[in-house]
Amino acid sequence: MNGDTAVRLSRAAPPRPTSFFEFWPDWAFYTPVVLHWLALAIRHRSLTLPSAANPNITSGGLVGESKSAILDQVAGPARALIAPYVTLRTGPGGDLPAAEAALARAGLAYPVVAKPDIACNGAGVRVIAGRDALGAYLAAFPRGEALILQELVTLPGEAGVFYVREPGVAVGRITSVTLKHVPFVVGDGRSTLRDLVLADARAGSLAWMYLPHLAGRAAEVPAPGARVPLVFVGNHCKGSIFENGIRFATPALADAVERLARAMPEFHFGRIDLRFATLADLAGAQGLRVIEINGAGSEATHVWDPTTRLADAWQAQFQHYGAAFRIGAANRARGFRPVGPAELIRLWRLHRRLMRSYPAHD
Repeated sequence: MNGDTAVRLSRAAPPRPTSFFEFWPDWAFYTPVVLHWLALAIRHRSLTLPSAANPNITSGGLVGESKSAILDQVAGPARALIAPYVTLRTGPGGDLPAAEAALARAGLAYPVVAKPDIACNGAGVRVIAGRDALGAYLAAFPRGEALILQELVTLPGEAGVFYVREPGVAVGRITSVTLKHVPFVVGDGRSTLRDLVLADARAGSLAWMYLPHLAGRAAEVPAPGARVPLVFVGNHCKGSIFENGIRFATPALADAVERLARAMPEFHFGRIDLRFATLADLAGAQGLRVIEINGAGSEATHVWDPTTRLADAWQAQFQHYGAAFRIGAANRARGFRPVGPAELIRLWRLHRRLMRSYPAHD
């Protein structure tokens, strides 16, 4: 590997493999964000006001929301952008025949992506190559809970596009674009996966994250030139590499995102995760496939670009959550009520309980 970065960025490689704050403990990075949230809550007289930012989504998408229920709201021509999916609930037995019947009805075939309907940060997301893998996933999934089986979109690019529109404003705006890169190592025919990870500038500094995920494969020796992805899910906390792509927020992309957002009732604030073939396609909004839509609890993930300064990362957090409170206040004035603190705590506890019970991610 010669210490080279394990991902092909769309710009020159960053001067350092990670930013100094990129993997701080949550309390260290988010304490100023929480304090800012409390100040906004005092100003607007509501601790949970952002839950009214998207009135047709459970808690506005802060916590405990159903991924499929959000996607189900997309109507009209914009529906063609959504990667096809089915939703099912696990039962005491016979899950596999029911799941395969649902896939057949939706015209889906292996491989597919399995993921929990209520989750975040890539928890429980796994590529399912065939019926044995699906049977094992269903057997490991908590009983009585909902999951999604979605088309595996093989387009190589992935991006998170953040959209904000205040009620009464004719057109929303893209406030953040994040390009997501899957880290990989390249075999030389001699080194083990473990050695390749440790020799890489970024992966070696995050070996505590990648090596446990590789599990029994760490001793494998990849063939010369073979690329071995270290993760599948496009989540920063799972090890994907994020790049600020705001330069791709073109009028064409803004128009496509606006049409998608307007195809949902009362969607004002959130992140759209999509896949694309080339950066030119992203800029031109050509051939986009939407895999997930997130609400008020989502993050403008460009802050995890290794070149982002800490002050800029905090400022982006302040601006986005400030917008969530303003939108929530405007919707409250229109008659929409935020969820109460007790209900939000209930949803948070449900969310935490489910996250602990899901199968391991890819």
